[in-house]
Amino acid sequence: MKQLMLGNAAVARGLYEAGCAVVSSYPGTPSTEITEEAAKYDEIYCEWAPNEKVAVEVAFGASLAGKRSFCGMKHVGLNVAADPLFTIAYTGVNAGMIIGVADDAGMHSSQNEQDSRHYAQAAKVPMLEPSDSQEALQFAKIAYEISETFDTPVLLKMCTRVSHSQSIVETAPRMERETKAYQKDIAKYVMMPGNAIRRHPIVEERTRQLKEYAETTELNRMEMGSASLGIITSSTSYQYAKEVFGDQASILKLGMIYPLPSKLILDFASKVDRLVIIEELDPIIETHCKSLGLQVSGKDVLPMEGEYSQRLIAQKLGQPLPSGVQLDEAIPVRPPVMCAGCPHRGMFYTLSKNKCTVLGDIGCYTLGAAAPLAAIDMTACMGASVSGLHGFNKALGKDSEGKTVAVIGDSTFMHSGMTGLANIAYNQSNSTVIILDNSITGMTGHQQNPTTGYNIKGDPAGKIDLEALCKAMGFARVRVVDPYDLTACDQAIKEELAAPEASVIISRRPCVLLKYVKPKPALKVNADRCVGCKSCMRLGCPAISIKNGKALVDTTLCVGCGVCQQLCAFNALETTEEAER
Repeated sequence: MKQLMLGNAAVARGLYEAGCAVVSSYPGTPSTEITEEAAKYDEIYCEWAPNEKVAVEVAFGASLAGKRSFCGMKHVGLNVAADPLFTIAYTGVNAGMIIGVADDAGMHSSQNEQDSRHYAQAAKVPMLEPSDSQEALQFAKIAYEISETFDTPVLLKMCTRVSHSQSIVETAPRMERETKAYQKDIAKYVMMPGNAIRRHPIVEERTRQLKEYAETTELNRMEMGSASLGIITSSTSYQYAKEVFGDQASILKLGMIYPLPSKLILDFASKVDRLVIIEELDPIIETHCKSLGLQVSGKDVLPMEGEYSQRLIAQKLGQPLPSGVQLDEAIPVRPPVMCAGCPHRGMFYTLSKNKCTVLGDIGCYTLGAAAPLAAIDMTACMGASVSGLHGFNKALGKDSEGKTVAVIGDSTFMHSGMTGLANIAYNQSNSTVIILDNSITGMTGHQQNPTTGYNIKGDPAGKIDLEALCKAMGFARVRVVDPYDLTACDQAIKEELAAPEASVIISRRPCVLLKYVKPKPALKVNADRCVGCKSCMRLGCPAISIKNGKALVDTTLCVGCGVCQQLCAFNALETTEEAER
């Protein structure tokens, strides 16, 4: 059956059709929907793991037990998963195992723009790279065959455009797989040095075999057009090249991006007059071609950074620019902001008011760095706020302890914050950590996590008690505040920063966008009382603006949280009941 399907959904369909039995992932844009879609198939056990390292280890355990498995993550998540990745590259697998990774060229929702192809090279693990939804489905199925044939985990690399675009796919029935018997093999699976040193030559021989496979696999194909120009490309860059050049160029489309073929590339090069490499981010293909002695053009004309497009490729390679609708340049920039009624806003306002140095973390609350709150001083990676706070306070001591905090979301805390908190408890810095508990994994679209009490399907699951956990880790001072209560937030921050010991503040209120959170009626402005002081504007709430010198509340956005009312000295912001009196 043919149907229109999102790239990530197509990967999930490929997993289903290939007989995948176990999926463990951590949500991360643009990879999240793979696991959400896979969870719709009852034949596949799916879960959200606390982090990507755990997800890879779960998938490896399932493979070891004899079931085909998958774990998914975004590119920065692969950093977290690198430890098990590099070692299971040595052990190999039992049943097939795929590690899905989605890169984010253009940094639409990421803190860096790394190229995951380097991991395939470094770990010596094959990587496939689809360019549309049909290939996403097919490559997932082929990846399992490669995994089991060559005894290796396989990386399946997506990118934002392929993950989040739709194209026609042709589906097929699921092929159930018998459980592959597990056999104890200490020399293969126990990676102590004496065994590991004997596995390395096996990895090198496997890579040689995979290179031979890359020469003839249908994953790599020539599409011959004009011989005046030859293009070697992959992924979404292939789509751009086809749209820009059509039959005016010959294309070598690489679906297996590691290991790269040599004979095939040399054969293709011999058929064309000029060779151009089109690839996003780093010159992986280009460097390989140059190592073969080929004269190629690539990063000398195309950028190393950012997401490519048809227009960019046409412009850089001297083709007529495609026609399109031009946006009015007068359209104002609309940067992302925390939602109206976001529970994090009150805490960030309080931190800003108290002139705290705030070490931030990864989540939608990172938007607290934006004006007018400007409440975050640093954001690096998952969990870095807690560990960084400890280092900051150890370096400066009393000069920072009374005015510096870390903020971290509930899901991020479970991902990577606990070890940093253990470090504070163990190595004794006087540090205050604020866990922003909005009862969900917000930034990636409301996925459950170990603190919510529900699993990926919304069924009841184990629930970690944050207060009990923090106390068990050695924190005597653990308190919970409602971030809608500015007085309580102010009191908690001042008291915990003044305390002579480490502490945890849990700022708890569910995300305002959760379906079970019912908004209150929108507030109204009493124009007679409003003096235009703009105190309410200091919150950066998108529901509040100034018009004709008076505050104005957008009733389509306001959820009646009441935080702004606490800033108005003139009682100009009223509830519906107050306005009707």
